[in-house]
Amino acid sequence: MTTTAQPVRTAVLEASGIEKSYRHGLRHRQNVLRGADITLLPGEVVGLVGENGSGKSTLMKILVGALRPDAGTVSIAGRLGYCPQEPVYYERLTCDEHFELFGRAYRMSQEAERRSRRELYAALGFERYASTRADQLSGGTLAKLNLGLALLADPEVLLLDEPYAGFDWDTYLRFWDLVARRREQGRSVLIISHFVADEERFDRIVHLRDGRT
Repeated sequence: MTTTAQPVRTAVLEASGIEKSYRHGLRHRQNVLRGADITLLPGEVVGLVGENGSGKSTLMKILVGALRPDAGTVSIAGRLGYCPQEPVYYERLTCDEHFELFGRAYRMSQEAERRSRRELYAALGFERYASTRADQLSGGTLAKLNLGLALLADPEVLLLDEPYAGFDWDTYLRFWDLVARRREQGRSVLIISHFVADEERFDRIVHLRDGRT
């Protein structure tokens, strides 16, 4: 009997011993994260679940570099895409102009940016809003734009903070189609939420309690 060794998959995201606290007043200090760890492998879809106030968004901001931890390390291999819980947009820019702006920030060629933009409009179903200014979009369409901008450069690691909170059922299904395709392509996705309805769509569920995973 012979066995074939399985290739070792190197983590594309690895966070270890993450600690974070906030000072309230002169004496009180609130410990939010107390040594949280999380690892993401190529082609994995992982859910990070915790109650409101458990520190999920704080951990996500540390992972993307928007917040400095008090202790611990974070390493990411490859390009990172981030979809924050609250859409980040410029009110006077259209959807097309947002994609153009982010494409330049990602140093994408004009052809690559336009191709990716067309694919995302079709996948998420909001191409009719291409020339609409952001301040005239509904909350659900802003959520689609927010996700589209995170996906524009086809990142190896995609971090999503409550990504489908404003989606209708059709968009929710479209979202999971996109996630499934990314998994097939070896891309990795970390989704944080206060609850998980479809556990079978995830490879792993990580729970955040008392500042630890």
